[in-house]
Amino acid sequence: MFQLLPALPADPILGLMASYHADSNPKKIDLGIGVYKNEAGNTPVMTAVKKAEGMILDSQTTKSYVGPTGAAGYNAIVAELLLGKSLNDSLGKRRVTVQSPGGCGGLRLAAEFIKSANPDATVWVSNPTWANHVPLLGSAGLKIAEYPYYDYDSHSVKFEAMIECLSKIDSGDIVLLHGCCHNPCGADLNQEQWQQVRDVALKQGFTVFIDLAYQGLGDGLEEDVYGTRLLAESLPELIVVSSCSKNFGLYRERTGAMTLICDSDAAAAVAITQIAGAARAMYSMPPDHGAATVQLILSNDTLRTEWDAELTEMRDRINGLRAQFVKQIQSIGIEQDFSFIEREKGMFSFLGVNVDQVQTLVNDYSIYLVNSSRINVAGINDSNIEYLSNSLAAVLKA
Repeated sequence: MFQLLPALPADPILGLMASYHADSNPKKIDLGIGVYKNEAGNTPVMTAVKKAEGMILDSQTTKSYVGPTGAAGYNAIVAELLLGKSLNDSLGKRRVTVQSPGGCGGLRLAAEFIKSANPDATVWVSNPTWANHVPLLGSAGLKIAEYPYYDYDSHSVKFEAMIECLSKIDSGDIVLLHGCCHNPCGADLNQEQWQQVRDVALKQGFTVFIDLAYQGLGDGLEEDVYGTRLLAESLPELIVVSSCSKNFGLYRERTGAMTLICDSDAAAAVAITQIAGAARAMYSMPPDHGAATVQLILSNDTLRTEWDAELTEMRDRINGLRAQFVKQIQSIGIEQDFSFIEREKGMFSFLGVNVDQVQTLVNDYSIYLVNSSRINVAGINDSNIEYLSNSLAAVLKA
């Protein structure tokens, strides 16, 4: 039986990572894999996380299951981080939150829930969107369609075309939005645009689904959830999947959540049974360690302050690198305009070069990025920015 299985193509980012590690060039640069890196090129464990883990290990008395919906304390405090205390309190029992195995687990859990609620629903994703959105949602049996989002020529949100498309989407369908720090393009909606999206969603009656993987890495913990909170207070229904991988550095601990807002307490009480059933069928129980770490940090004033300061440092470094990279490009006389990189948010931007130029950067200069030209800005540092800029100049002149 197994001899008949066809081989699947390797994931492009994972394949790129393997090639990078095998490369002996001392000047090699990894701009592909989507993890935060410090100036030394490492992905460190945050100090607040280390301290919280030590406290947990010293006090933990059991490794028993936490249940399919996860730890109640974690769910409550993550919902408050997402929505703010006032809005969270006002939603009451209309809001339910369940722990998930990372953002990916939350997305798949949401997909299973959508499938139960409306098997005929189409999920509309942005063009472009994160590469794993389509496999995660589509493998649950949901239909996928695209709405326009990014203008590759102007390096900005193609908002008029986006709104025109959303204005034709019917009730029963789902529109997936990036909460902040759009992956892969880094171009986010501004506050006025979020308001227009809300108005269209209210008029058309479709359900909004927000993927929030980078809260705190754009403009700030509060600023990055403007759109999410606006929709949560305005719409009768909302799905939000959030991740602690990036803002807590808990990549391998698989720590996330799915938050659902329903139009009534009764609907939410029914919905949680469906979500718990889907979780039980897929993975039974979520992992606890990362969630316990996040819960402790957010509930301990000293740890929370320390975590917030570390997150601010990470955010400021990324935003500073954007400005520094643009300045470096300009200083060596590259005529092409790369100023859009400084205006975008989060870890990612498109470099705006074609596939042949990407391959030249990879093969001739050991600068690793995917064919779409998406780069992880956090992979840039003081020791490689000059080499990166000069290599880019050489490729553009070729």
